[in-house]
Amino acid sequence: MRRMASIALTLAAFVVGVAWCASTAAFAKDLKVLSEQTVTGFKFPESVGCDPQGKALYASEFGSELKAAEKDGKGRISKLSLDGKVVEQQFLPGPGDVLNKPKGNWIRGNRLWVTDIDVVWVFDLKTKKGRKLALPEAQFANDLAVQGNALYVSDNRADRLYRVEPADFLNAKSDPKVTTVFAGKGVNPNGVYPAHDGTLFMVGFVSDKEPRGIFALERGGEVKQLTKEPIGRLDGLYQTKDGTLIVTDWNSGSVFSWSDKDGMKTLAKDFKGPADLCAYPSPKGLTVVVPDLVKSEIRIIQLGQ
Repeated sequence: MRRMASIALTLAAFVVGVAWCASTAAFAKDLKVLSEQTVTGFKFPESVGCDPQGKALYASEFGSELKAAEKDGKGRISKLSLDGKVVEQQFLPGPGDVLNKPKGNWIRGNRLWVTDIDVVWVFDLKTKKGRKLALPEAQFANDLAVQGNALYVSDNRADRLYRVEPADFLNAKSDPKVTTVFAGKGVNPNGVYPAHDGTLFMVGFVSDKEPRGIFALERGGEVKQLTKEPIGRLDGLYQTKDGTLIVTDWNSGSVFSWSDKDGMKTLAKDFKGPADLCAYPSPKGLTVVVPDLVKSEIRIIQLGQ
């Protein structure tokens, strides 16, 4: 009887799971804002990493003035609950480590990677042990993403994309391999995100108001522009289950969705500095967490039908 009950429960859970995945996939093209929450009390948050399994958010904060390339040693990573409450304001760096202007962060398992001007860090979320890696010729290391065993790091000012192998170099006995994937392609890559098909999505950002588009780094190493024309100064990036992209844009001060079929649709606006977002599926659809770098606040946006 126990075995039959277990099988029945497993099948029920499977059916519910399939139905839930199908419903969330269906949300993407008809996404709208169901609710919003603004959380304040931060010091220039540039990026937020989502860790729904660990029930935590991690915010990269400049910690002082809005001088994104200044090495003042005042940067920090704050740990928050999923509803934005501060759990530990100075979670990282740990003793002996220094952050200046931490930007994009990425979480996988108990590892957190973060960029900081001309280096990239990897931290253990349990022990807080960290290790940094210099990026040759880096001017403004910005976002990053892990794809397979490789870490990709963007540098929008140098118009450059790096690949670091292995991605988890925290306890590696030797320095990881750092490769320049491309430079001078007119992409000015800011946000990066691993696509479902094995390619790498990139969005472009230039410091003035000159717009850039959405691109893909294909498996063969070629760079392909996905949008027909430049559309903004783009920062954060996430791909939903059905392939729709959620993107932040400084020019319009908005968060929008984009797909090749349906084009652009504004989801939320009135940001001054919509930076590097993160997102995760939730029972009602999709929770998107967007730091506003200029306003020093974080908005938690619930999307659904």
